[in-house]
Amino acid sequence: MATIAQHHQQTRIQIRNLVQAASAACEDKKGLDTRILELDPIDAGLSDFFLVTSATNDRQAIAIADEIEHRLKTEFGVVPNSVEGRRHGQWILLDYVDFVVHVFLAERRAFYDIERLRKSARPLTPAEFDAELKSALAAKTLAARDKAAAKAKPTPAKSKPATVKPKSKPSVVKATPAPKPKKPAKKGVAAPAVKAKTVKPAAKKIAVKKVLAKKPAAKSAAPRKAVAKKKKG
Repeated sequence: MATIAQHHQQTRIQIRNLVQAASAACEDKKGLDTRILELDPIDAGLSDFFLVTSATNDRQAIAIADEIEHRLKTEFGVVPNSVEGRRHGQWILLDYVDFVVHVFLAERRAFYDIERLRKSARPLTPAEFDAELKSALAAKTLAARDKAAAKAKPTPAKSKPATVKPKSKPSVVKATPAPKPKKPAKKGVAAPAVKAKTVKPAAKKIAVKKVLAKKPAAKSAAPRKAVAKKKKG
């Protein structure tokens, strides 16, 4: 239901914008005693607004009607559903369905007295109509701001769980056991020291072998000297 009411309000504001533009066209073409009749809801099936203005002659009446039609077409892309009385210029009627424009010669307006026929309608001057349109637009702007603010309020509550950081702690705990693989590295360092110790006995054995190899040579030299002495004797 709220959306239907908002759509209805938006539609009425759009219609008011069109009526305001048509009223401004009347003022620019020197229309006289321009009035906007807001029709009673009972007459809503007929139209929402009547725009009534007067001209001093038929040429001015045609000029006012042409200016209204041109402005609404160029600015809003809206054309009248029907146009009547343009040829004579005494009473030109532009039917835009949601509102109707009546451009009268002054004497014709007094004769038909359309304002009297619509006693239930609320008459407004263009200035009064503009003031009401501005207040309606201001109310619409405030409603849109309140709606945006209401949507923005729940967002901090949703963002609060994101600030909690318990999930990052397990990753730190898992990273701490990483230094443990350094222990095998210490065992590997001790292995070369063992190899260095095993090399030393091998060097001693080689030295002993050299000494043993030298000693028989010394012993064998002594018998040779004895044999040489015997030969000399």
